[in-house]
Amino acid sequence: MKRRIGVFVCHCGINIAGVVKVPELVERAKNIPGVVTALDYVYCCSDPGQRLIRETIQKERLEGIVVACCSPNLHEATFRKAAAEAGLNPYLCEIANIREQCSWVTSDRDAATEKAEGIVRTMVAKVSHDQPLVRLGVPIVKRALVVGAGIAGIQAALDIANAGYEVVLVEKEPSIGGHMAQLSETFPTLDCSQCILTPKTVEAGRHPKIRLLTYSEVAEVSGFVGNFRVKIRQKPRYVD
Repeated sequence: MKRRIGVFVCHCGINIAGVVKVPELVERAKNIPGVVTALDYVYCCSDPGQRLIRETIQKERLEGIVVACCSPNLHEATFRKAAAEAGLNPYLCEIANIREQCSWVTSDRDAATEKAEGIVRTMVAKVSHDQPLVRLGVPIVKRALVVGAGIAGIQAALDIANAGYEVVLVEKEPSIGGHMAQLSETFPTLDCSQCILTPKTVEAGRHPKIRLLTYSEVAEVSGFVGNFRVKIRQKPRYVD
């Protein structure tokens, strides 16, 4: 049996509605297979907009929704939370980006409306095949790798280490400090570069949470966020 899908089109003020013909897009969305209702609202991300989505999910017994609005980077979490509050699995909510990918880059209204329909159709097809998911917690390795021991890398390593985490600091040269170690003054304040750099290099070298690998390079990276596996190639120093 086909999943009951609802489409919600956001005006985003005039960001979308100023280019895309929203009423026409809503009518087109109603004719997409699987779509049982299509509505529009001025700002779907607002409290009234989210309430409209929640009420429609329950009233129409929706099994998936598509919100045609801005980038998912901005409001995907917002709409998935609204879906969950209405009893719908949050991963059965998809975002059709018709702002950054359509209205902001298309000036012709007819062309923008046509393109917006295509984006909505794509996301309707996607949500019709989505599976309800459950968020799981996984253990992570609480250790960081910082590549490059110039002043920026040293400071990053110190910040992480001072927060209580282990750090592996890798530098391809035999010594740390980077380009700043070769300068006498910094721009634009003309401060003494060694006066800034030296205390930090000493602190990084002595910090109990920092493992410093000089004359080394990253050879391979695998794994995923929270569980990366990295191979470091350490060059020979030819010193006994």
